[in-house]
Amino acid sequence: MANIDLRPWREERRKERQKQFILILVLVVAAAGFAGYSWDQAVQGQIQFQNTRNTFLQQRIADLDLKIAEIASLREQREQLVERMEVIQSLQGDRPIIVHVFESLVRATPDGIYFTSMGSQGNTINIEGHADRPLSISDFLRNLDASPWFSNAFLIDVQAVTEGQNVVGNTFRVRVQRADPGSEG
Repeated sequence: MANIDLRPWREERRKERQKQFILILVLVVAAAGFAGYSWDQAVQGQIQFQNTRNTFLQQRIADLDLKIAEIASLREQREQLVERMEVIQSLQGDRPIIVHVFESLVRATPDGIYFTSMGSQGNTINIEGHADRPLSISDFLRNLDASPWFSNAFLIDVQAVTEGQNVVGNTFRVRVQRADPGSEG
């Protein structure tokens, strides 16, 4: 006779398989959750490490910017000092030249001429004065041209000064260039 099992084995097997499926599903979900959490922690660690590096680099850049500003300030101060030194050297270098110019101007001035004003712009000297006669003015111009310290003497204006009908003198304006006899070789 055939042995017939009347127990609901199929139902029990289905329940057993369902329990195994749920257990495997829970284990897979737990493993996926752990892997996701681990991955998130690794990424967060890398982000934090990079942020720390960025902060360090920003601090170093700020320090270097301060040093660059300090260097620029020092360069500016150096430029100002160099300019001052050049001005002082040029003034000290021109000091003997000015003495020679005034000495040559006195030697070139004949009797009967006196200056009312004298001005200088660069190497150009403008002279205004009075002369007792026109011949003194032409002697003055010749003497300026003969001096090694002057060149290009130019008479701008001559006017006679009169008292009544008599000519008592002349006013004149002269422009002359200052020369440096040492630079002509």
